[in-house]
Amino acid sequence: MADLILFNKPFQVLCQFTDDREGEPRATLADYIRTPDVYPAGRLDYDSEGLLLLTGNGALQHRIASPERKMPKTYWVQVEGDIDEDAVKALCDGVRIRDGLTRPATVRRIPEPADLWPRTPPVRHREAIPTSWLEITLTEGRNRQVRRMTAAVGFPTLRLIRYRIGDWTLAGLRPGDHRSETIHLPRAEAPKRRRSPTRRPRRK
Repeated sequence: MADLILFNKPFQVLCQFTDDREGEPRATLADYIRTPDVYPAGRLDYDSEGLLLLTGNGALQHRIASPERKMPKTYWVQVEGDIDEDAVKALCDGVRIRDGLTRPATVRRIPEPADLWPRTPPVRHREAIPTSWLEITLTEGRNRQVRRMTAAVGFPTLRLIRYRIGDWTLAGLRPGDHRSETIHLPRAEAPKRRRSPTRRPRRK
């Protein structure tokens, strides 16, 4: 068994427990989570919001964060402009960003999510330009990937909220809230003991 913390990371909170930058200190995980010896399983940008998973169990951390496992992650994304179907299809098929072509993704337009909390500070809107909401599910995790993908099709990201990682979601968590779950990990197979070869008796 392993303990897992589900945390709704607010906007402009570092995804670590200390701030190494000199100058005015920034908010960190230590301002919200008092549980000792837990670490993020994966990352979430300073200017992104939403679900972050933390655990002190190395096997569980690897299971969640390992690129080889391709655990799907779903984001709610507000973009600048009235995004069209051609741009949505391009995001689904894969777009070319600086470090190569992205994998196919699941992308669809959605209305603004119900019961969405206001962001502090709020998103800056331009009166003459509409905005759109997308639900994007990825199975890879490049640096600032969602923002780079929407920019590549001409619709810059204004707000980014991670809603789901695998089977875990933000449901019931307000910004800054967290809850704990106990996870039953599959028992690792014990290595098979190598049997020594049977020796034939020597003939006299």
